[in-house]
Order: sequence, then structure tokens, then C-alpha cells
Amino acid sequence: MKREKLSSRIGFILLSAGCAIGLGNVWRFPYITGLYGGALFVLIYLAFLIICGIPIMTMEFSVGRASQRSIATSFHELEPRGSKWHIYSWLGMAGNYLLMMFYTTIAGWILFYLFYSIQGVFVGLAPDAIGMLFDAHVSSAFNCVVGMILVCLMGFGICAIGLRNGVEKITKLMMSCLLIVLILLVIRSVTLPGAGEGLRFYLMPNLDAVKVHGLWTIIYAAMGQAFFTLSLGVGSMAIFGSYIDKEYRLMGESINVTILDTFVAIMAGLVIFPACYAFGVNPGSGPGLVFVTLPNIFNQMPLSRLWGTLFFTFMFFAALSTVVAVFENIISFAIDKTGCSRKKATMINLAAMVVLSLPCALGFNVLSHINPLGPGTLILDLEDFIVSNNLLPLGSLVYLLFCVSKNGWGWENFLQEANSGRGLSFPRAIKPYLTYLLPLIMLVVFAAGYFYMFFAK
Repeated sequence: MKREKLSSRIGFILLSAGCAIGLGNVWRFPYITGLYGGALFVLIYLAFLIICGIPIMTMEFSVGRASQRSIATSFHELEPRGSKWHIYSWLGMAGNYLLMMFYTTIAGWILFYLFYSIQGVFVGLAPDAIGMLFDAHVSSAFNCVVGMILVCLMGFGICAIGLRNGVEKITKLMMSCLLIVLILLVIRSVTLPGAGEGLRFYLMPNLDAVKVHGLWTIIYAAMGQAFFTLSLGVGSMAIFGSYIDKEYRLMGESINVTILDTFVAIMAGLVIFPACYAFGVNPGSGPGLVFVTLPNIFNQMPLSRLWGTLFFTFMFFAALSTVVAVFENIISFAIDKTGCSRKKATMINLAAMVVLSLPCALGFNVLSHINPLGPGTLILDLEDFIVSNNLLPLGSLVYLLFCVSKNGWGWENFLQEANSGRGLSFPRAIKPYLTYLLPLIMLVVFAAGYFYMFFAK
């Protein structure tokens, strides 16, 4: 069966960026930046995007384009006869399911908060009341499950329409709206009285953070964020590589996607930090920053209902673009593995995803007594740990070794694919770095994840 293709290069870039742009940019990035010293963290994060993220993204794109398959069978197509690289395809696909098992619940919260903002629910509420509203929302099994199901229906519904007419066309629209809304929010935030202090915090390195947290902690957090934000290692990028032709070299495409992803993350910070300082709010207030702190900030602005609605529209488009991209990977996996139709793959995976996402959705209420990683942890924490601290770094390592090892696809094959077309070439001279140093960096990221989870309490 002939592989379906995207209609344009911009569609490929926006789809790939849409997969990368999500809660990692607009939820996780701002609060981690606030926690670890503003611009100091940002500078280290940008360095890791360059030395880790771009090379591995290029490798994922190359594996997808050369094989013309999803992670389901891409390793089968390219690996040497008798080798076992294809075993990872099952773990990589498990990573996509696990990511969506908690991502759909959080996206469901955002959808409800968008409805709340449109209805003006936050207007006139005291700060404590807004915090209580969030607690009441996540404590409701009905709210969490309904939000999750709505997100699954939207995501799979878009994928069911088809690659070009559904996934590509609607993601283009969402990403365009996301960027417009984001620019409007930045303009509003940086023009607030007192916003200058927030800009200084965000744009000037704060060396005091090193004294508080230690340089290694900040470096590790930046490394982890670089892997998390680009969704590398589980084939989420490889699938879009399989949908494009050889007109452009893949190094330049990886840079384009990374720039767009980073632009959104940086701009999200320009929304949040000036607003926090303008209203005397701690920018390192954790994940509650989006669901408790920001509604309080919008409440103090003129036209609060408008700005709150715009912000949660932006948040929801960011989350849904990732959901659609990963669902497309899941559907393609089923099609490549079984040869079934897109419609059948969509229906079966919709039912499966709703069932698989129930533990996380119920983990804040009915199943809140389950603490899988110790007191105070939830089912979401376990699912996030498996994906973020295990499958993303280890999967990225698999793609890296597959492309540089003579026992894998091999360096020359990778270079030939990556450098097919016109544009920026992947540099041959960095092979020693990719073969020896980058795998070590990635193993450090993996080991440090366990250290900080279980020993650095």
C-alpha cells in the first residue's frame, strides 16, 4: 500500500512542532524556569537542545523517512538481518500509550478551565476560592473522566478524517491560532505595570539559584526538559519523517522544529513571569501555576475574562496538537502492524485509550489512596516517571546507537538519508561526539532520574 504523504513542507514542520509543543512548553517549562533561577536555567536548556535534541531529532526523522514506516516496523526495514533492534518498537509504542494515559487527563482539565473562563466562573473569586475550585475539579471523578473522554474523542476524531484533511489541515489551523493568541498574551503581559521586574528575572541569569539548588541539579533539570519538550525517543517524530519526501535535508528541518518549539516555550515565559511580578506572585509556585496562580492573575486584570479565555485557548491548542500527533503515531502503528484500515485502527484505539487513561483520571479522586512511588505520589507520577525518566532517554539512546553503530543501521546510511535533498547538511565530523560522548550524557540523564526520584529526598 502506497504511503500517504503530507501536502506541504510547512505542514510537516507545524505537525512535528505541534507534537513537540505541548504541556512541556507552557506548563512545565515556566514553573521549572521559575524554580531554577530564570535565565540561567534557560541558557543551559538551550545548550542541551543544540547538543542533544537536534541530532537525535534528525536521527528519528531519518529512520522514519528511510523506512517509510512508523516505529511499528521502521527498525525491521532498516536493521541488519538477524539483529534485534526491532524489539524496541514495542517499548517505544508503549511510551506513546503511557504518555497519553496521563496527558489526556491534564488536557481535559485545560478544556474544563477554558469552559470556566468563557463562562466567567473565575470573575470575582477570592484567591483561596480559585484554589478550592481546582481541588474540587480534580477531586471529581466525573469531571476528570469526562474531560479525558472529550479529549480522546477530539484527538481521534481529527485523525479519523485522514492525514491531509484531518491531521495536517486542523493542526495547521490550531498552530496558527496558537501563535496569534500567544503574541497577544505576551503584549498584554509585558505592558502590565511592574512587568519589568519579571522580565529581568526571566532574561538575566540568577546565580543565587546555584547556591540554593546546586549547579548539577539545574543542569540535570535542563537536560530532562530538553528531552521531554521534544518528545524524542518513542517514534513520535519518526512518524512524520515517514510522511515527507526527500526534497529537504533533515538537519535543517530539525532546527526549524526546535526553533518553533523553543519560541513557544520562551514566549510562554514572557506571558507568565511579567504577570507574576506585576501582581506579586511567586513564579516558582509549581504545577499549580497554570491552574491556580494564573487565574488569580487574570482576575486582577481589566478584561480578565477575555485574557483568561485566550490563555486557556492557547493552552488547549498546545495540548491538543500533541495529542493529535501522538494519536496519529498510535494509529499508524496499528495500520503498519496489521494492515487494517484507518477507521478500524481509530475506533479500536479510541476505546483502548479511554480505558487505559481511566487510572490516571481516577487517580486524583477514587484511586487517590494508591501511592505508587511513595507517600504523596499519584498514578500520574508513576506514568510520568516511566515515560520521562525511562522511555524518552533510553529510546533516544536506541535511535542514536542505531544510527551510529555498524551493528545497526549505520553511520553512512544515516548520513545519506539525512543529507538527501537541499539545505543544511548533517556534519560528518561530529561522529566521535555522537558515538562516545552523547551516549554518556544520555545515560547520566537516565541515572540521575532515578537518583532524584528515590535518593535525593
